[in-house]
Amino acid sequence: MPHLPIPTFRTVALGVALLTAGMTGRAAAAEATLIVEADSGKVLHAEHATYPWYPASTTKLMTMYLTLKAVKDRRLTMETPLTVSANAVAQVPSKMGFRAGTTVTVDNALKMMMVKSANDISVVLAEGVSGSIEKFADDMNAASRRLGMTQSSWVNPNGLPADEQITSARDMAILARAILRELPEYEMYWQIPAIKFGRRVMRNTNGLIGRYPDADGMKTGFICASGFNVVATATRGGRKLIVVVFGSRSGAVRSEKAAQLFEKGFSSGGLSWLMPSLGSVDALQPIAAAPPNLREEMCGKHRKRPAAEEADDEEEIAASSDIDQSSAYAVTVQNLRGRTARGPILGPYTITAPPIPVWAGTRKGAEPTQVAAPRGKGRKRPDTATASAEPKTDAKVAPATANASAGGFSLSPSARSPATGTFTPASAKDTPAPAPATADAPAKKKAAAKPAKKPEAKPQPDAKAKTSARTAATPADKSTKQ
Repeated sequence: MPHLPIPTFRTVALGVALLTAGMTGRAAAAEATLIVEADSGKVLHAEHATYPWYPASTTKLMTMYLTLKAVKDRRLTMETPLTVSANAVAQVPSKMGFRAGTTVTVDNALKMMMVKSANDISVVLAEGVSGSIEKFADDMNAASRRLGMTQSSWVNPNGLPADEQITSARDMAILARAILRELPEYEMYWQIPAIKFGRRVMRNTNGLIGRYPDADGMKTGFICASGFNVVATATRGGRKLIVVVFGSRSGAVRSEKAAQLFEKGFSSGGLSWLMPSLGSVDALQPIAAAPPNLREEMCGKHRKRPAAEEADDEEEIAASSDIDQSSAYAVTVQNLRGRTARGPILGPYTITAPPIPVWAGTRKGAEPTQVAAPRGKGRKRPDTATASAEPKTDAKVAPATANASAGGFSLSPSARSPATGTFTPASAKDTPAPAPATADAPAKKKAAAKPAKKPEAKPQPDAKAKTSARTAATPADKSTKQ
């Protein structure tokens, strides 16, 4: 299937500068950042916002957009079962790890993709919406053209490395605005703090949710070539902003940078003289260049540990030189809000809502036993789901889900109550005599206990017979074990 070519534009000189930055490091293009008012589209801040960039898992915003459009157009429903294909199974982590043939509803698939950033589930949704990855990529490109995302080119639904998978901070802000305007009734899908699959609780990879009080979406992304990306939204006083950060050096730095940009944007009402007019996001002029490749910086041998989307080291924030915490602007803005400028903006993680249960199958507990791929010797990362659909697992998970609304994840008390967990034989009603005997005549009980034990301790012939039987069976047992 044909795809959009890598975009080219007139601003060649700036494109050469970006290409040089991609080859020599981050001197010219440290990060791409953007602040946009969601309602008006007005740009409040832009830095390298029209440089082409690898989107990584922020791609999943387009996958979600097309899936929700299919639901809204009644081509799918939230309960439509989708089948995990061999293509989905072949995706690399992060993933849920379901086996081929497993089914999952559109509703659960969206939650898994947006919270866990599951690459396999992205393929499941793409194939469910369009029939194949290639056809879905065509649909992604068509949607980009319709929305005015002139710098975007798509070849897969999850953002895994591909030379032609390109976007920009400008284009992703345009997509975020389209999602907010066209699909407001589905906002829950990009706001979920955490999901619960069986016994596993998976927190949203968006480090702003639960740590920045005004944050309410959307999606993060990371591959070595792109650095740490995020398209985020936050609302304060009825005003919603979109912030895009591409190319941060860690998840922690990415989240803190986005929080600082939100503070800058929300404070622009009283400090408009610091915010020059930059026009609308659609009017930003694209730059002709190849995307910077940050692979060496993100994943080179100099790093003490491999970069990963799941990593969110809060200690990195305070020591990072990428975060300007003492600039005159930061001091002014934070002092006006009664905050100090000596520390990071993000607070400690706060549980704002219990994890939302998700499952495989059309209803909870209905999936066949082949739900998740087993843990083999060759597996290096615990990225796949290991829950099965055995009755014992379901019995443990269901009470926890019922109790989730109260903020707990232990078994519900009702599961241990006599009505549901204690089995009393009917014959017990016919033997009430031992209770009075124990209370009124303990001496008689002791006397009766002695003769009762003697007959049980004297079956000498039977014991010899059992011993000889076991000896005779020994060779057969050994052969069975072998």
